[in-house]
Amino acid sequence: MVGSVPALSTVPLPRRPSDPGVADAGGLPACPDVRARHWYENDLGWATVPGRPLRLLTGVRFDVLDVPAEAGAGALRHLAPGSPVALRGERMELLLAAGSAEELPGLLDWLEWGAVTLDLRVLGAGAAMEAPAPPAGVAAGGGPRAAVHARAGAAARVAAGVVPPVTVLDGAVPAGGSVQGAAVWLRPPGRGGEVEASLPAMPALGREGSAPDLVRLVDTVAAHCHRVRLRRLCAGLPTACRRDQPLAFS
Repeated sequence: MVGSVPALSTVPLPRRPSDPGVADAGGLPACPDVRARHWYENDLGWATVPGRPLRLLTGVRFDVLDVPAEAGAGALRHLAPGSPVALRGERMELLLAAGSAEELPGLLDWLEWGAVTLDLRVLGAGAAMEAPAPPAGVAAGGGPRAAVHARAGAAARVAAGVVPPVTVLDGAVPAGGSVQGAAVWLRPPGRGGEVEASLPAMPALGREGSAPDLVRLVDTVAAHCHRVRLRRLCAGLPTACRRDQPLAFS
């Protein structure tokens, strides 16, 4: 009708595909970064630190033992199959039960490693770790995730001890341990409280067999860290010195 005011449309304008809030066919955020945060917070129940890059808060659901990848690979047999392990460059990050960071200094002293220089550190309350890229099935598409998925078979063989760690870490996994130095899961975590039940913890009455022993794990990791350090020191000596002076080990 001439002079009439056209009716206002109540249909919202379509959102841009690049909008992080747009969900895919499965109802999950389409943006890989948002999808990753959603997986950690909603599927695993882990606290994340606001901002980028995505980081996971330690000391709440788990602590982290950070060691050279070679030393960590030598201790994998002391972990339960579901115990998460991450690679970050040439470092390996072993998830421990929350509170382990407070126990570590005294535990190293008790195991007589306190006076030895060891290339390890632990992240506990108030710290954070870089969030490894979720498994390829969780964050499909984009970034280095396809390459991470392609290395899953080799990583699994390291975890199972089928292939010597150095061979796989230096071969199947590129130099630096991960694509562009980003953190990746060697053993990805499962959902919910299943993760906490698999983490190494201090022995406790009534808990025998329910989780790996933190004491045995720390002792093994410390021994491997010491071996790695001695080998690197020896590699820096002249050839004659390396031949005449065998490695000392304590």
